[in-house]
Amino acid sequence: MPSSQKSVVITGASSGIGRSCVVRMNRAGWRVFATVRKESDRDKLRNNFGTDVYPVLMDVEHASSISSAAREIESQLSGRGLDGLVNVAGIGIVRPIEYAPMQDFRQIFEVNFFGQVATIQAFLGSIRKSRGRVVNITTVGVNLALPFGGLLNASKSAFAKISDTLRLEMRPFGVRVSAIEPGAIATPAVDKTLGDLEQVIRNLPSDALAQYGAMIRNMGRRGYEMEKNGSAPDVVAAAVHHALTANRPRIRYRVGKHAKLLSTLPKILPERVMDALLLRMLGISGRSGTQKDESIKPRSIPTGQLRGVNPN
Repeated sequence: MPSSQKSVVITGASSGIGRSCVVRMNRAGWRVFATVRKESDRDKLRNNFGTDVYPVLMDVEHASSISSAAREIESQLSGRGLDGLVNVAGIGIVRPIEYAPMQDFRQIFEVNFFGQVATIQAFLGSIRKSRGRVVNITTVGVNLALPFGGLLNASKSAFAKISDTLRLEMRPFGVRVSAIEPGAIATPAVDKTLGDLEQVIRNLPSDALAQYGAMIRNMGRRGYEMEKNGSAPDVVAAAVHHALTANRPRIRYRVGKHAKLLSTLPKILPERVMDALLLRMLGISGRSGTQKDESIKPRSIPTGQLRGVNPN
């Protein structure tokens, strides 16, 4: 590693936003440490990038995995500090709050909040050494509530507040902290999170099925269409590059389709008007028991896994 080359750790690098960040920072000449959960994803990165990118196995749900990854990366830095950390890894879970198992709440907070904080703690000493940058990927959803997206938005909102606090605490050390709030971004995570909501519906108790089934279907169809027609992941990667390299990085970046609109409307519209707008936009405007079922057509949403990576 040349003495003048800058280095960055990017988590959740297997696909979507994380992989786009790897591509962009690699092209910018940075040494990229890309963390992934699976050995198969590590092998793909090696095949695609060769020695330009250093893939590392790391699962943010396990403290020992984070510590091991930090030690491995530190050994590659040869005593130098780390210039950047980009926290992308995360999962998305769609549930009605009334019937969401506590295990689902715990899991999404374990990944999207506790895992992110543990990762920051593991690398912050090295970041401080080089007066580097921390870039945290949250979501435009931290600015508003979305039906059945409460678990995701709550975990990301908690992380966003920690990010803001970290920005203040790190400023005296010359470390800059930025948050990126993506809007609709077309990534493989869309298929994983919204692609098979029928499984979510099947797992509901009978009462919940009658109460929420049609609403979840309608929300899934509308939400899937919006996300699949969203911006390319590289718009987020471009914001990450700016946050890591600009002389005056922004505190907050709102990028991608609908991001600026959805972050602005809650500030200017009365809450009742905003509620009605969101419900209509997601096809949930009917009252309970009269909700029209706009069923998902079999070919409109590919079957995917519920547990997704990089839900943004």
